[in-house]
Parts: sequence; structure tokens; C-alpha cells
Amino acid sequence: MARTGRRPGNQDTREAILAAARQAFAEHGYDKASIRHIATSAGVDPALVHHYFGAKEQLFLAVMEAPIDPGKAIGEVLAGGLDGVGERLIRMFLTVWDSPAGVPAAALIRSAVSHDWSARMLREFVTSQILRRVIGGLDLDPKEGPLRASLVASQLVGLIMARYIVKIEPIASAPRETLVANVAPTIQRYLAGPLEGLDR
Repeated sequence: MARTGRRPGNQDTREAILAAARQAFAEHGYDKASIRHIATSAGVDPALVHHYFGAKEQLFLAVMEAPIDPGKAIGEVLAGGLDGVGERLIRMFLTVWDSPAGVPAAALIRSAVSHDWSARMLREFVTSQILRRVIGGLDLDPKEGPLRASLVASQLVGLIMARYIVKIEPIASAPRETLVANVAPTIQRYLAGPLEGLDR
């Protein structure tokens, strides 16, 4: 039987799909990258991409080597609604980063600081997998949601840098609950408090 030119299903196929997906997500962003385009670039049928990775979101998480499924984690945080969300969010965030899952995540942050590709991928990850979920899950005002969510992201990224990358003391060694108690009110204010400087 003549070969169709498609790759057989093996580890090389999986790596080819991941390589094509990395390029597509970096060049086109999460929204514009399509499974069909990624499959064509990898030389496989789109059904094979779904076989290995499922939906586009799971493929993106595989590309990012995400240590957790942000959809599940953030969904649990947002399930309690706006009241107390700052405390739930920062506690979940620190719990993940203080676990072994935080090691590859820290490597991604370090890479993003010095490589444009990694920075683009991290930006796509934060935007598509975290900020949108926060905005949608809390039903924030469409005019305010993006700013509120990005302010939260700035606080979390700053905390990552101080505690896990630069390791500024005493933040680096502070008990988790100390940080929760002191950072959560700021997160809560970003999400629920008044915002200044927005056109009404």
C-alpha cells in the first residue's frame, strides 16, 4: 500500500506536533493558532493532534509544560464568588509555587525575562489561561475586567520574582499564611475595589 505522506503515530510524531505548536502559538498567539495549521506544519492529520493532546487548550498546556491545569485550579478559586477571592487566589497560587510544581514554573519565568519567545509564550499563557478565566468567572464589568485582571497578574508576577527568583528576604522564607494575610487584601482591592482613571 502506498504511503500517504502522514507521519506514523509515535514519539517522533508527538514531538513534531509540539514543535509545530510552539511555533504557531509564538507567531500567531493562542487565539489565531489552529489545530489544522499546526497539524499541517507537523505533517499529520488534525485527528492525530486530537488523539495525542485533545483540544487546543490541552496542546497549549503541553507546549508550556504547565505544572497544573489552570482551568481546574482557578475554577475552584472563583467558585466562591467575588467575596474572599483575593485570599483564595493567593493561597492557591503560593501552594502551587511552594510545591515541586513550582520548579518548572520558575524556569519559565527566568526564561521569559531573557528570551523574547518565552516572554511571548508566557504572555499568551497568562492572558488565555488565567486572566480570561478570572474576568469570566467573576463576571467583571467588561470595561474594568482586563485592567483588574492584569493588576492581579502584576501583583502575582512581582511576588514570584521576589520570593522564588530574586529571593528577597524576608519574603523568600516567610510562612505562606503571612504572605496570604498581607497580599490578599491588595488582590481583593484590585478585583472588587474602585478603580481610578477609567473613562466611564
